[in-house]
Amino acid sequence: MAKKKQQTSFTYGPVPSRRLGMSLGVDIVPPKICTLDCVYCQLGRTTKSSVTREDFVDIVAVLAEIKGKLDAGLKADYITLGGSGEPTLNSRVGDLIDGIHKLTDIPVAVLTNGTLFYRQDVRSECAKADMVAPSLDAGDKATFEVVNRPNRDITIEKLVSGLEQFRKEYTGQIWLEVFLIAGVNTDAEQVRLMKNLIERIRPDKVHLNTAVRPPAEPNVRAVPREVLDRIAQQIGGVCEVIGEAPAGLSERHETRAEADVVSVLKRRPCTIEDICTGLGITRHEAAKHVGHLQAAGIVHSEQRGEVTYFHIRLDAP
Repeated sequence: MAKKKQQTSFTYGPVPSRRLGMSLGVDIVPPKICTLDCVYCQLGRTTKSSVTREDFVDIVAVLAEIKGKLDAGLKADYITLGGSGEPTLNSRVGDLIDGIHKLTDIPVAVLTNGTLFYRQDVRSECAKADMVAPSLDAGDKATFEVVNRPNRDITIEKLVSGLEQFRKEYTGQIWLEVFLIAGVNTDAEQVRLMKNLIERIRPDKVHLNTAVRPPAEPNVRAVPREVLDRIAQQIGGVCEVIGEAPAGLSERHETRAEADVVSVLKRRPCTIEDICTGLGITRHEAAKHVGHLQAAGIVHSEQRGEVTYFHIRLDAP
């Protein structure tokens, strides 16, 4: 049995999501174990490339933490399995989804890169979720390898055929995210090829996204909104450009420890406004916590255009 990850918190948020409203994140894979090493990933480079499913965390402890959030009055649109790595690498995803459904009627979403859906066990376990949000960022092998830098056991055909089979077996919602990078996967031929693959997968929604938060590689450039709109029209059907995050739970102004801020920043870079919305705190309180964490060398800032994002330092004490 795999050695289980020791951590003080498995959940984060609720945080504002541009697709899911207010989402309580559940982190069930150590950072950053993944099947891909995407150039745009907001969590940085993959530290361990793997296709081996393991029992990484204590599911009983995860469910106990979720129950604690629920007992404290959790308000969320989704409970979302995602976090610091590819969630389907956790071999107990199905048990976790079953457990959450016993605790609450809040729908469960799985944010996944979709690369393991060629496996029957992964498809069966994820079919227990209310919504599954996989990714497709390329129309051919060459672009897939440039954008997603897959594990050697992963191919774009495995990805697409696995999702194609999942669509045949799954009656819930599939929301496919397509991440576009200027000058890489936005030309007419790539769009045509991706459209063909999307037609095979038959998702309920297609969401076009681009670099908003700082990516793993600094040369990743965002696609202008007018280009995103044009590509959405070319793909057609259920395709749309995803908008900004919702305003969130403004009525929650409870005091939060700096540990909560750290927990959110471990999973993704955030602005001060993201922290305010996700934790239900004032801008003054969020800025105070971030300032303390910067002074301690735990957090650093990065400018992305005119927006400042805060990260956990990889070499933090």
